[in-house]
Amino acid sequence: MKEERNVAAAARQFEIGGEFSEAQPHGSGHINDTYLLFFREQGATHSYILQRINHNIFKNPAALMENIQRVTAHLAAKVADEPDSKRRVLRLISARDGRAWHVDEEGNHWRAYKFIENARSYDAVESPAQAFEAARAFGRFQQLLASLPPPRLHDTIPDFHHAPKRFKALEGAIEADTAGRAILVKQEIDFAMARKSITGILLEANLPERVTHNDTKFNNVMMDDVTGEGICVIDLDTVMPGLAPYDFGDMVRTTTSPALEDERDLSKVTMQFPMFEALVRGYLSTAGGFLTKEEKGLLAFSGKLITFELGVRFLTDYLRGDTYFKVHREGHNLDRCRTQFRLIESIEQQQEKMDRLVESVAS
Repeated sequence: MKEERNVAAAARQFEIGGEFSEAQPHGSGHINDTYLLFFREQGATHSYILQRINHNIFKNPAALMENIQRVTAHLAAKVADEPDSKRRVLRLISARDGRAWHVDEEGNHWRAYKFIENARSYDAVESPAQAFEAARAFGRFQQLLASLPPPRLHDTIPDFHHAPKRFKALEGAIEADTAGRAILVKQEIDFAMARKSITGILLEANLPERVTHNDTKFNNVMMDDVTGEGICVIDLDTVMPGLAPYDFGDMVRTTTSPALEDERDLSKVTMQFPMFEALVRGYLSTAGGFLTKEEKGLLAFSGKLITFELGVRFLTDYLRGDTYFKVHREGHNLDRCRTQFRLIESIEQQQEKMDRLVESVAS
């Protein structure tokens, strides 16, 4: 009941017309608490999204919200003349004190968005056509933000995709073994150690810094219910300076396998080449015009690296006692780790073919 009261109280702090009706938990994110709000006004019900920002993960919620304000305003201006423009960008709702967020008495930071009607996100890709649309949307997101004027965006999570530091954290978790679990995951630890050498490849390639999404899971694109078009990129907490291949690599990780991120049956986990081809074609159809030759050349490799990076993060969290990602069952983070590592094996078996495809499409 306390949680329901907190959500209702926070909802009323935003410039939303009508009377608060109810709130329902919404989405499948690991980090923030998300609710679908219903307000009634003049006999009609209107929907909104309310989120409580996890300030244990995002240490500076105000800086995070400044990023989101700047990014959404820039995107809205870029698409203003397009059909259905109001559904193509997340639109913040101001709090009653004029800020873009609300801070409650307990120090929690809340934000609200207009709900995007007649569209939805999918936890698992269903076809190459969907993969193409998601990649096209993320590529266009990068393309539109290439013209974001200074100053540089805040780093909402410093070193978020710094793979060598992520690996060092794993090594520290193995040594500390605070939850007494290292003996249970010797195979996973050996797998990670055998691939330590790949962690610095992107950082050492001298690629240009871009404005990147940094969490390009397939379910972070809203798909139109009628046309199937990828109309809006969501979950902007980690939009900050980064490398373009980070975003493409996470698309490979989350879109090419038919299995969910925490699938226990590893026989279902495979890098489907038709899905990869759809990602390459969709992404380069919008982002290809501004990417350098070096960035394009590392797209296929980026899938392996980002999958490895997240597998390492899941393994680290498991060893630490599940302190970062939300878990919903015993061994949940270990299941997630194993899924990533199995996907890496599938990528490695097809790496040369992937490289050839990217080179062909990019040229």
